[in-house]
Amino acid sequence: MSENKFVTVDGNYAASYVAYALSEVAAIYPITPSSNMGENCDEWASKKKKNLFNQILKIVEMQSEGGAAGAVHGALTAGSLTTTFTASQGLLLMIPNMYKIAGELIPTVFHVSARSLACQALSIFGDHSDVMSVRQTGFALLASNSVQESMDMALVAHLATLKASIPFIHFFDGFRTSHEVQKIENISYEAMESLIDKKAILAFKERAMSTKRPTLRGTAQNPDIYFQGRETVNNFYTQTPKIVQDTMDQVAKVTGRQYHLFDYVGDPNADKIIIAMGSGCEAIEEYVSHSCTTSEEKIGLVKVRLYRPFSIEGIINAIPASVKKIAVLDRTKEPGGSGEPLFLDVISALSSKDGKAKFSSMPTICGGRYGLSSKEFNPQMIKAVFKNLDASDSKSEFTVGINDDVSHLSLDIENTTINCVPKGTHQCMFWGLGSDGTVGANKNSIKIIGDNTDLYAQGHFVYDSKKSGGITISHLRFGPKPIMSTYLITSPDFVACHNQSYLGKYDMIGNIQHGGSFLLNSNFSREDAFNHLPTDMQKIIIDRKIKFYNINALEISTEVGLGKRINMVMQAAFFIISNIIEKDKAIDLIKKYISKTYGNKGNEIVDMNFLAVDKTVAALEEVKVPATPSAEKQVEDYMNYDNEFVKNVIKPISLLKGDDLPVSKMPIDGVFPTGTTKYEKRRIAPEVPKWIKENCIQCNQCSFVCPHAVIRTKQIDPSKLTNKPETFITLKSNCKNEHNLEYKVQVYVDDCTGCGSCVETCPAKEKALVMEPIETAITQGEIKNYEFFDALPEEIIEGAKEGSLKWSQFKQPLFEFSGACAGCGETPYVKLVTQLFGNRMIVANATGCSSIYGGTAPVVPYCKNEKGEGPAWANSLFEDNAEFGLGMRLSINQTRDTLYQSLENILASDCSADMKKAANKMIELKANVGSDAEEASDQLIEVMEKDFNSASGQIKKDLEVARENRDYLVDKSVWIFGGDGWAYDIGYGGLDHVLASGENVNVMVLDTEVYSNTGGQSSKSTPIGAVAKFAASGKKVAKKDLGLIAMSYGYIYVASVNMGANKQQVLKAMMEAEAFPGPSLIIAYSPCIAHGIDMRYSMAQAKKAVDSGYWP
Repeated sequence: MSENKFVTVDGNYAASYVAYALSEVAAIYPITPSSNMGENCDEWASKKKKNLFNQILKIVEMQSEGGAAGAVHGALTAGSLTTTFTASQGLLLMIPNMYKIAGELIPTVFHVSARSLACQALSIFGDHSDVMSVRQTGFALLASNSVQESMDMALVAHLATLKASIPFIHFFDGFRTSHEVQKIENISYEAMESLIDKKAILAFKERAMSTKRPTLRGTAQNPDIYFQGRETVNNFYTQTPKIVQDTMDQVAKVTGRQYHLFDYVGDPNADKIIIAMGSGCEAIEEYVSHSCTTSEEKIGLVKVRLYRPFSIEGIINAIPASVKKIAVLDRTKEPGGSGEPLFLDVISALSSKDGKAKFSSMPTICGGRYGLSSKEFNPQMIKAVFKNLDASDSKSEFTVGINDDVSHLSLDIENTTINCVPKGTHQCMFWGLGSDGTVGANKNSIKIIGDNTDLYAQGHFVYDSKKSGGITISHLRFGPKPIMSTYLITSPDFVACHNQSYLGKYDMIGNIQHGGSFLLNSNFSREDAFNHLPTDMQKIIIDRKIKFYNINALEISTEVGLGKRINMVMQAAFFIISNIIEKDKAIDLIKKYISKTYGNKGNEIVDMNFLAVDKTVAALEEVKVPATPSAEKQVEDYMNYDNEFVKNVIKPISLLKGDDLPVSKMPIDGVFPTGTTKYEKRRIAPEVPKWIKENCIQCNQCSFVCPHAVIRTKQIDPSKLTNKPETFITLKSNCKNEHNLEYKVQVYVDDCTGCGSCVETCPAKEKALVMEPIETAITQGEIKNYEFFDALPEEIIEGAKEGSLKWSQFKQPLFEFSGACAGCGETPYVKLVTQLFGNRMIVANATGCSSIYGGTAPVVPYCKNEKGEGPAWANSLFEDNAEFGLGMRLSINQTRDTLYQSLENILASDCSADMKKAANKMIELKANVGSDAEEASDQLIEVMEKDFNSASGQIKKDLEVARENRDYLVDKSVWIFGGDGWAYDIGYGGLDHVLASGENVNVMVLDTEVYSNTGGQSSKSTPIGAVAKFAASGKKVAKKDLGLIAMSYGYIYVASVNMGANKQQVLKAMMEAEAFPGPSLIIAYSPCIAHGIDMRYSMAQAKKAVDSGYWP
């Protein structure tokens, strides 16, 4: 056995490490959660790292996963060992090429971090929906259950595919394995090299296309021979299980880890077993081992490793002959089927000749679904599965982990926590704020402990879908024994709260262990910190003798120049408190990792982080805990609204209790109401803007640039101010008007993210906006102020010139309080479009940042005006958004044609004089979308309602058609939103076709020049020389000129806009584009957090792009 060292890495790293070593070419495309594998390979290639063939991997980013699969197929056909990495819809886009690759018996490995498919909704989280959708392609499917197995099985797959001539998918669970950090044993290049079958590689290369041995591939075959041709591969699939097992045996000789096609663990005489695959097996094995040592239960687990080709002999041999009852768990759903795939395969195996020979009577078999979209799967749920097998009324088809009160398939779960975690394991939870660096710091903490102690380590990170500013919870475990707990921590001994706004909102320490530690980041003083805690938290700290620490991490990070990134402060505090590593050694190691992490950003950044660590050592304080709680501290009842959907759905999800929601509370088709972000009131900004009216010049630019619509301006009739709050201050409006209007800038402090973009944009000689602590704003009555402001009449635009920037900001935004990053460069454009056209907008949104901050359940930022009108929004996929939007336009056109034909028919009949007048007026204004058309529409609808009841015959039928389609009397404004990854790359073919169609659609490309949603990978919009993920050595080619390409058609309105450079031009372009009676394209420069800039200055950064001549 070769000598291998331990490393602390995640599953994506483990798989890509092997893939890089054993591949010559890789074609890649970013998709969560697999993107990191491609990023790793690209970074290694940029650093000239050699593979096992003494080559630098030739790696290329394609325009889509379908393109990546095509490039893989071509490279394989030409004789290079080639790989790719993907997940979810990306894998589905590869299906056509997968059939070809398998049909041609070409060896390759696709590494898949398995993820949910977009069905009623998109989800980036893990299950087996994607890999189960390709089991018919002819690819072998090899499953890994852990980070260690991700490396081991990757090696097995790369070795076995060459011997079998069958292409492989090596898959592991998205996030739970792909992003989980574990201490594992690394397989050295020397060990891998000793296993390479050079003859198999030579045989593969000899089959490559060659002008010296010319052949023809990809023929067209007729009915006389196609069938026979499909049957030629049978023996290859029959032989593959033995080849895989032989390869596993060979790998075991160099690693010491023996795997089988199906591995059994548990009581050798078990009467009940579970059969499963993926990360859930780790938790099941842990439970089985715990149960077998603490009870009389005879239970076991069969872990499926090679799922395709499915070895009946292998699974029958793995199941003990004593087994009487079997539960088969599938991490996927196949609606309408007689069962899920693994369940049906197990039944087939047990019904086979081998199965009947082993079991005198067929074991009772039930099938269950679990863990969809990374749904929690813990020991209590595993117990429920075994308990169901013993129940007299056991469910033959079930779900576990949810409350199905509709079809009643779910198993009941006991409330008592079952502790299977090995004794001596430290369990720590860190409650962070997205983009504050918490997750990154905790990944470093895991590596520091894993790489510098004898402890095993595990890190798992839970995110919501806010782009930044959302909640993150890091689950870290350390202990002397291997950790198989692939589920969340429920009984931590250390808890850190990195944002004081979480106090009283989330139950962070309800299950903390006796004698544990609680670390709070706050601006409270040491003397006052305990008094600021909710009473229930105080009681827990006192009763369980919790050590309580307080630190003002934001003050330290700001002082040293790191801004809001408090990660190094909190990381240092954790090591000091936990004492897992002696303090001085821990500080030295932290600084070592700082140099490693930030060294390429320059000494200044490194020194700032060093200083933050040093200041933490001096500032960390243990708070003296009194013997009794302080005065009762009232906790505000969060989301206390008289709205059933808010109470029953939004509130529990927002309080992290979404797992408890029953099926009946979910919309059956995934459709959610709009205008619900206003209920969140996240209060995540430590500082918010304060309006200084004496300095204000009433330009409205602050409102124009605000990414979250938290700064609003209004003109107000003085008569509406009689009951205003005491601190509600206004100015005389400087617009010429006849109503003595007042003017007000209002900040919605509870919804602000504290980016400061408004402050930097304010052009007043003395700033009319300054940042102040949110506590100060609340104390000064800003909550009552914005509530009063919100109730005032909207869109009083008297005196403001139509089409001016100032006029636009008196119009109500119908996109508010989104989950976009603080300072987001995209959302100001989206907000502005809704202010101009929101009451009649239909939006098709490509998957990407704009679909995540625009459409993540349960809250929706698109909202309605007082008439109940607002944008109607939908997301289909990433690649098809332009076509999706075109379909909407075609449907609207057809509906309007039908509607106006019915009006023509009515006019041709004996209709009333009022109807003739109203219908003629509407027909005259058919192409108009202004207020006159809206008034004509209202008048016609009123007449239709009046005439309908007395009508009869054909005129009544025509009136019925007109009434049904009356919402379309005034044309809709169809908008197609998406980022540069969609417009320049994966969706470009469709976008080009839609623009070329001549149809009246408005396309807005939110151009961040990288794939922002998947972490900042290069796109064809990325400029030459730019360093980005997938372009670690700098992009080699120039940015694609999308605008020039569109202009070549000659009939498309094209505008390039930049809010930071020319706000009026942005407004003008949007109004012109919408008014243009054909296709329009707006390319909007959008600074992004992925650019590595301080988003407070995003508008200034955007202006530089124009001033320098870079952005047209």
